[in-house]
Formats: sequence, C-alpha cells, structure tokens
Amino acid sequence: MSQMATMDTTQVIPKTNGVNTDLKQRVVNKLKVFRSKKTGGWYSAFLCLVNQGLVTLSFFGVGVNLVLFLTRVLGQDNATAANNVSQWTGTVYLCSLLGAFISDSYWGRFLTCAIFQLILLLGLVLISLTSWLFLIKPYGCGDGILDCIPPSPIGTALFYLAIYLVALGYGGHQPTIATFGSDQFDEENPKEKISRAAYFGYFYFALNAGSLISNTILVYYEDGGKWTLGFWASTAAGLLGLFVFLVGTPGYRYVKSFGNPLPRVAQVFVAAFRKWGVPNVDEGELYELNGSESSIKGTRKILHSNDFKKLDKAAIVTEEDRQRPVINPWRLCTITQVEEAKCIIRMCPIWLCTIMYSVIFTQMASLFVEQGAVMDATIGKFRLPAASMSAFDICSVLTCTFLYRFMVVPLAGKISGNPRGLTELQRMGVGLIIGMLSMVAAGVTEIFRLRRVIPGHETSSLSIFWQIPQYMLVGASEVFMYVGQLEFFNGQAPDGIKSLGSSLCMASMSLGNYVSSLLVNMVMHITTRGARHGWIPENLNNGHIDRFYFLLFGLALVDLVAFVFFAKWYKGINLEDSTKGGGEKESQVLEKV
Repeated sequence: MSQMATMDTTQVIPKTNGVNTDLKQRVVNKLKVFRSKKTGGWYSAFLCLVNQGLVTLSFFGVGVNLVLFLTRVLGQDNATAANNVSQWTGTVYLCSLLGAFISDSYWGRFLTCAIFQLILLLGLVLISLTSWLFLIKPYGCGDGILDCIPPSPIGTALFYLAIYLVALGYGGHQPTIATFGSDQFDEENPKEKISRAAYFGYFYFALNAGSLISNTILVYYEDGGKWTLGFWASTAAGLLGLFVFLVGTPGYRYVKSFGNPLPRVAQVFVAAFRKWGVPNVDEGELYELNGSESSIKGTRKILHSNDFKKLDKAAIVTEEDRQRPVINPWRLCTITQVEEAKCIIRMCPIWLCTIMYSVIFTQMASLFVEQGAVMDATIGKFRLPAASMSAFDICSVLTCTFLYRFMVVPLAGKISGNPRGLTELQRMGVGLIIGMLSMVAAGVTEIFRLRRVIPGHETSSLSIFWQIPQYMLVGASEVFMYVGQLEFFNGQAPDGIKSLGSSLCMASMSLGNYVSSLLVNMVMHITTRGARHGWIPENLNNGHIDRFYFLLFGLALVDLVAFVFFAKWYKGINLEDSTKGGGEKESQVLEKV
C-alpha cells in the first residue's frame, strides 16, 4: 500500500561564536519559562462560566418577555406574536451553526466569541435606543393597562433589526463559548478529562443562573411598562460579560482552527463515488498516514468502523493512485477523513429526534406566557408578571442539577455499573419523557382555567400558580435533555468540528421553534374553518390551547419511539489514544437506552 511520504523537517543549526551561542541559549531559556506557565484549568473555565451567565442574562432580558412586548407595544395578536417569537428564537439558535462553522474553520474560538459578543452588544444598544425614542409612547405604556400609540414604520424596522442582531450575536457566541470553556481542560489528562465532563453541567447551571435574574427582576420592570430600563440593564450585563471574558485572555488555552470541514466531507463522498465499482478491501489495506499525525492537522486519528462500507471506498488505494506523483484528495482520503464523515451521518438521526423536544421547550416562551397572562396573577396588591413564572423552570433546573449529580448518579451507578450513572442517550430519553409530561400538565391546567373564566372578562379566576407543575417539569427535562445533548454531541464530534457538535444542541432548538411556528399555522388554518375561533385565537377563552398541548404530547410519543430505535443503532466514535498508540472506544458512554 502506498503511503504519503514523510519529510524530516529537523533543521541543523550551524556553529556560531560564543556570544551568539550564549544569546540563543538565553532566548531558549526564556521560551521554556514562557511555555511552562500553566494555561487553562478551572480559573479560565470559571471566567467562561461567568461570561455565559452574564451574556445569558442580557439575552433573556430581551427574549423572555418578547411575546408581551409584541402584543402590548407593537399591537400584534397572540398567534402572530407567538409565531414571531418562535421564528426569532429559531434564528437565534440557527445562528449557532454559523458561529460554530466560523470558529472551527477560520477564526478560532476566542476570536469568534469576542466578535459575536460585540454584535450582541450592538443589538442591545439599538433596541434600548429604539424603545426609548420610538416605541414606548407615552412613557410607561405596554404595562397591560396603558396602551402604546401605534409604532412608526421606522421604529418597527429598527426594533426588528435590533432583535435580529441580538439573535446573531447570542447565537454565534453560545456554542463557541461552550466549546472554548471545555478547551481549558486537557482530554489526555485523566483528572482534567473528568473536570471537562463536569464543566458542561456547570455551563448549563450558569446559563440558568443568569436567566433567573432576567426572568424575575428584569421581567418585573418590563411588565410594569419600564421596558427601556430593562433593555439598558441587559446592555450593561452584556458589556460586563465581555469585560470578564477579555480579562482572562493571557491565561486561556487556545485551540487553533482546523480548516473548513465541508471540503473534507465532500471529498469523501466524491472519492467514494468515483470508486463505486472498486471491490472492498481489508481494513489493513485502507489508506492512512504513518505515525500519530492525522491528515486533519492538530486532531487525533479516528479508527476504522465497519458501518457505511461504501464510504470506505474513498480510502482504497488503486493503481491509478499509486502512479500519481501527488495524492489527489478528491480521489483518495484517509481513514480519519472517512470516519469524520461517518460520525456526522451517525449523529444526524439522533439530532433529528431531539427537534420534537425543542418544540415542547419553546412553548415556555410563547403559549405558557400567553396562558399565564389570562390567569389570576395577583398576590394581595402585587401583580406577578406572567413571564416571571419561568423562574420556576430555572429553579427546577438548578435543583435537579444538584439532585442528579449527588443522588441520581450514585444510585444509577450502583444499579447499572456505570460510574457516570445514566449515559448521555439515556438522559436524553428521560428528558423527552419528562417533557411530554409537561404538555399533559399544561393541557390539564388549561382545562381548569377555561372552567373558571370570569364572564365578561378575558381573564380566569384560576391562580397562575397552577402553571408551576408544567414549568417545573420542563426544567427537570432540560437537565436530562440539554445537558445530555451538550455532552453527547461535543463528545462524539471529531476534533475538527467540536464547536459544530456543540451547536447541534442549539440547532435543534432552532428547528424546534420553526416547527412550532409551522404547527401553530397549520392548526389555526384547520381549526378556523367554518367561522370558528380556532385553538389559539386572540381571546384564549374562545380557544382550546389544551388540545394543542395534547397534540404535542402525541407527536412527542411517536418521536420517542424513533429515538429509542436510533439510540440502539448508534455506534460511538473510536479515537486513537495518542499516549498509548491504541484505540480508545467511547461506546461505554453510549449504552443502549
């Protein structure tokens, strides 16, 4: 088998006089001292966690109450506002793919995080100025009592420009900071590898700690008509987050970009197609570079797997390949390059099955808020903002994170023999089931709300605290589903596309929001026939969002069956251990669901 020739790049340094030799020695010693300074570790990761909390606070200061801003300030109806929020949220998470691609391919993670935070800040400043100068007229309007004057076209255009800049900035930052924080731990160090696994749990904890402030304090002021104050507070949090991130610049551990993965993956399919008629060969005859160096510079080699055998043809060395003076990457690929393509294919069905859960999750920012807005939210003389009920979701996340780490993991570890407790795929399956139960709880709450509607009023006498179970169940499901997704996709993604792996979790949320918007449109189109009000009308007392919740439960049940099937089919990535020269199978993380 023909192998790529390796070159000896060792340089011979000619002898010089004593002065030059002494100068060179001092330079070498200085470099050794510089290189010996420790970078990365928990201090650097902690700065990333604080940054994540502050950036999340600034983002949710805009997003958590957006549906009420659209209805109260811009004058949109419930269905339109819910769709607009779903599409905007979907764009947020779709931008995560852009950020991850740029990070892995060109800019690197540090620069990508910094630039997208600047874009986020620009959007926050613009939305603060737009609401102050154009939209909140008269002052204090949009509190549910005082109506705002109809917005001008300029004000509306600037508002949408601002929120989509926020979407771009936060979306590009989120998966990159997750991967950049995990980069602060060396996977080849056993202790740091454990710390790296724990980092993702703390990352989601920081995310929810930041959103807790925005969902309680900022929501309270915004719901009372002080929208501009809430937006400026979000801007201040974003600015502080950027400052904290830049403070750690000297101590971070940096990972260089690995080049555009799209040509690498395309080369595998083109080469396999060109050799479609070539007979398969034994694994030992497939093409791979000698030594520990991977064809994707800076990454570990991926060992051969036996599925998708047709793609192996891209690594078969033919007589034509041997006769070529230079290897054509569109005709011959390494095993590592072929396995990178296989990893992407294997992860796709799992990822698609997570989209239905994201449809469930997105209801918390739209229909849950609209449902709470027509319930009794008074506690004495105090009126609780409907959006602030998401604080129960956050408290559930924080509580369940603690319970899972210190109770579920030890108990499940004793039963299953797996020291990690539940595997990532098992956690994702449990999260989907709990999410389904949240839809049942929301549907039951709506049934009782409709029974206690006050005649002549749009509100019900049913207390808003009846929503606590559905929020708590969504929060519990997040601990299992989203933390499991972060660990799974980041751990199973090849080294060259780690940020892209982290972004798959957010991309799932993105498509979930778009699918939710599509479902709302379809349901309204079908249920409004014959002059009926439909399931999600302007006045929810004339509708049946309980039926919409139960519809989501049914769709999620079908999705659960598909998820279990693909989880049993999935095979984990098989990386070469650079310290031992052998293979390190990751499938112990992927026990069958």
